[in-house]
Amino acid sequence: MVKITFMGAGSTIFARNVLGDCMCTPALCESEIALYDIDPHRLEDSKIILDAINKNANQGRVNIKTYLGVENRKEALRGADFVVNAIQVGGYDPCTIIDFEIPKKYGLQQTIADTLGIGGIMRGLRTIPVLQDFADDMEEVCPDAIFLNYTNPMGILSGYMQRYTGVKTVGLCHSVQVCSETLLKNLGMEDKLEGRIETIAGINHMGWLLSITDKDGNDLYPEIRRRAAQKNASEKHDDMVRYEYIKHLGYYCTESSEHNAEYNPLFIKSRYPEMIDRFNIPLDEYPRRCVKQIAEWDEEKANILKDGKITHERSKEYASYIMEAVVTNQPYKIGGNVLNRGSIENLPADACVEVPCLVDSTGINPCRVGRLPVQLAAMNMTNINVQLLTIEAAVTKKREYIYQAAMLDPHTAAELNIDDIVKMCDELIEAHGDYMKMYR
Repeated sequence: MVKITFMGAGSTIFARNVLGDCMCTPALCESEIALYDIDPHRLEDSKIILDAINKNANQGRVNIKTYLGVENRKEALRGADFVVNAIQVGGYDPCTIIDFEIPKKYGLQQTIADTLGIGGIMRGLRTIPVLQDFADDMEEVCPDAIFLNYTNPMGILSGYMQRYTGVKTVGLCHSVQVCSETLLKNLGMEDKLEGRIETIAGINHMGWLLSITDKDGNDLYPEIRRRAAQKNASEKHDDMVRYEYIKHLGYYCTESSEHNAEYNPLFIKSRYPEMIDRFNIPLDEYPRRCVKQIAEWDEEKANILKDGKITHERSKEYASYIMEAVVTNQPYKIGGNVLNRGSIENLPADACVEVPCLVDSTGINPCRVGRLPVQLAAMNMTNINVQLLTIEAAVTKKREYIYQAAMLDPHTAAELNIDDIVKMCDELIEAHGDYMKMYR
């Protein structure tokens, strides 16, 4: 029997999607599912919802168990074939609030702050010690398991696991699956969706749509570039930053404009505040989402359960397809975050890159992409620099690497001087308390 352990099972909606997908997959629908979390209430919520899906969509064939707290973590992992990670260390309150409010005092504004920037750095530093504990347990009780990481900052966390633990790790993000579909639909090119062929590669949240053709092999980029430029010039919409990428870099990228607005020094600029409105950039977007989700959770839970009649249809999330490919040895192609061992020639070997991978019973097998266009590799490198220095800080516990990561972050460096960067880092480390005690 396949065993699937879900770390951070209190992420109820995500657990529902991934584990519901498994229940809809013949090769996985009789699995043992272990739900692990440190929050008893959210863990119980997830159990109730997943039990309902199991009953209504799967004839009760999976065996679902819950494991609460650090003292039960090893048992949750014992004998697992697959471990799905969706933890958020520190949660919205206090850590996300701290990551937004302290930088604001220094004039640094953010949108999401979970992948790059000072918020991404801090989130990575407080999460890596927990992942190291997971890795230690996994190497003891499930050494052959595949670790499917969904937690951000993806490049930092997956890169750390791949370089400094013995755990087989792939980082997963749903933005690859929806990248070209979103673009074509928003540009009124829905007729080109069926049979399209594309290549996406780069890094997480900044993977590039390198090529896209229709079913007859015709290059779609000339028309994409024309329509994107026209749309940005004529109307305000939610994807203006990425369309500006197309205009100036020539290519579209995987993750949303609210994310990419803070991954570079070009859009959120205190000297040019009018750019926030011009490019429709939602500052403080992630805290707003958190507050809304917290306030509406009880109602959402009730709607999901619908008097116990909840069902599920398999989503586009990669996790169940990876598990199915490994278990059945039927190959499946994904966009995965893996250590760059030559997949992208003009990015560093120790970077975590997002590239096409083939999955079968041998595991995750990255494909060779070659060289990225130089401007795209350069954009990726500005983010990779921060990721590598954050990992170095986590490994060495030296605070100077935290300072250097922040100094080289494109958005932070464009707004603050060195003295304020150091002060801000010190204040954030202090405010995060025990989560950051190893860096004091």
